[in-house]
Amino acid sequence: MPHRTIVDVQVLLVRDGQVLLSQRRGGYAAGQWHMPSGKLEPDESIEHAAIREAREEVGVDLDPAALRCVHASHVLPPGEDPRVGFFFEATAWTGEPANREPEKCSAIGWFDLDHLPDGMVPYPAAGLLAYRDGVPFAVDGWSESDDRPADATRYSVLT
Repeated sequence: MPHRTIVDVQVLLVRDGQVLLSQRRGGYAAGQWHMPSGKLEPDESIEHAAIREAREEVGVDLDPAALRCVHASHVLPPGEDPRVGFFFEATAWTGEPANREPEKCSAIGWFDLDHLPDGMVPYPAAGLLAYRDGVPFAVDGWSESDDRPADATRYSVLT
């Protein structure tokens, strides 16, 4: 079987020290909070994926010049394919965020970066905390990452 790594984007819409989160409905991670996000489509750039996901999920248009890659994670969740996630900060956009996928999302809300809600999807939560703390890259779930310094474990996405 060929090697497969999932590549995804996480969009951090940030204003006044708060980040926009949505609460998942049904299926995967039901009831948990996360950022607008999704997997790359074939022949799509990382940047375009971030712009597309923000438009599809919360109805805002992002200017590529206003996007900044602020964190990347390489994770191996138990029993799943490896994943590389790129976290993009957007501080300017056109349109007011709204729930554009009510079949997948039960609520959206703004949360203080220092007081995030309980019940976040672990992988996006770890990336969001790393962004908040200025950590540009994290690795988790790989056997060679088991010897990380103790202070790095707070970004663990698999606990």
